[in-house]
Amino acid sequence: MGKREVPPGFSVPVRVRPGAGRTRVGGRYAGPHGPALIIAVGAPAVDGRATEAVRRALADALGVRAAEVTLRLGATSRDKVFTVDADAGDLASRLAGLLDG
Repeated sequence: MGKREVPPGFSVPVRVRPGAGRTRVGGRYAGPHGPALIIAVGAPAVDGRATEAVRRALADALGVRAAEVTLRLGATSRDKVFTVDADAGDLASRLAGLLDG
């Protein structure tokens, strides 16, 4: 995945690993929504706590505000799709680095 312009509102498929010892963002998972970024969080998969922790971890990893990351699909699933509403051409390269890391 080379550097390219990313329109606002691009989708990021994510595979969640709740209950991890520490938050970790990186790696690739062949998920139902395409190649997904693996995000491990310490929060349990109860009452949306893991989803919120993943949203914040994804925002931090991409260098955007948490308010710019919203859940689009998968509220109760480990396979989720988030939408990132940010105008930054380097987000594609950051995401590619995280997927390969």
